[in-house]
Amino acid sequence: MIIIKNGKILTMAGQSYDCACVAIDQGKIVSIKDWIEPNPEDEVIDASGMIVMPGLVDAHCHLGLWENGIGFEGADGNESTQAITPQLRAIDGINPLDISFREAYEAGVTTVMTGPGSVNVVGGQFAVIKTFGKRIDRMILKNPAAIKVSFGENPKKGHGEKGRMPVTRMGIASLLRETLIKGTNYQAQKEAAMQEGNKHFDTDLGMEALIPLLKGEIPLKAHAHRADDMFTALRIAREFNLKITLDHVTEGHLVVDELAEENVPMIVGPSFGGRGKFELKEKTFKTPGVLANAGLKVAIVTDHPVIPLYNLINCAAFAVRGGMTEEDALKAITIVPAEIIGVSDRVGSIEVGKDADIVIFDGPVFDIMTKAQYVLIDGKIVYTRRS
Repeated sequence: MIIIKNGKILTMAGQSYDCACVAIDQGKIVSIKDWIEPNPEDEVIDASGMIVMPGLVDAHCHLGLWENGIGFEGADGNESTQAITPQLRAIDGINPLDISFREAYEAGVTTVMTGPGSVNVVGGQFAVIKTFGKRIDRMILKNPAAIKVSFGENPKKGHGEKGRMPVTRMGIASLLRETLIKGTNYQAQKEAAMQEGNKHFDTDLGMEALIPLLKGEIPLKAHAHRADDMFTALRIAREFNLKITLDHVTEGHLVVDELAEENVPMIVGPSFGGRGKFELKEKTFKTPGVLANAGLKVAIVTDHPVIPLYNLINCAAFAVRGGMTEEDALKAITIVPAEIIGVSDRVGSIEVGKDADIVIFDGPVFDIMTKAQYVLIDGKIVYTRRS
């Protein structure tokens, strides 16, 4: 076993310990107590004066799909040759050997939801993965985890400038509705064929990808910065009775009263950087706090590589400066994103039975000088700071 002793433990499950121990065995958390007596064969980590908390979780990024430091050769996030591509699977484009993975887990980010970019109206299938490993198949927590759809400037620009639909926001909504209708019809036809014992039903990979969405097993992951785009996404989700998350939510603070009535998960960010397009003109670190204070479920994200994943904790710190409570900001990078992306039974908090994904910080979590001293993923020490 591994025993972490003498640390201040932030479980993110409603309880904290000023000085306690965590026992880990076979990749899982098996005990949390004020004191656990180690056996001679146990590996002991002394976390005296340090903070022990669950590994950080980013609910929206593109890790492994845009590789660090290269251009076209490592750009695998947008299949921009057509606007509707639900059949694309993030796991087929991810390179776990990209340096960004190591930078992520060394900063304490242990789980991410990653997938296609936002050029296409329907971009494909997101997956939830751990950040440590060599082979993506062994890093997957959930796949597929969502179907990515995009509203606003990106699909308009990515396809409209090539002289094809969509050129307008009306075109985006129309293409999405058309795709969902086709998926609904395909699902009905497939079910009828199976009941009739038709073994020669023609499989359509794109339509197959929509079935978990239409069944309510995974959400529509809606890229929407502007308020009007958010409401279009919500309108379409209601029409087809779909689960949905709103991702980016840049103008969310302007319409918080309306969003509070919807009560859907808010995945907010990236808030670092400039305002490189018109729909970012209202970008502010105040947004996460405004939404959380209204009772909404809020996750803070980097949108890596837009903001490198190792800055996730800094994004949360700036949200605190913008008015979010420290407790809500900590939840927004741990248990809340884990809940939103459907893996809170495994990660996001320090609880008995969960994966031993743990980060040990040498100071206050939101202090810019604080560093991760140890990081564990699946009960394995994947990083130890040497200086």
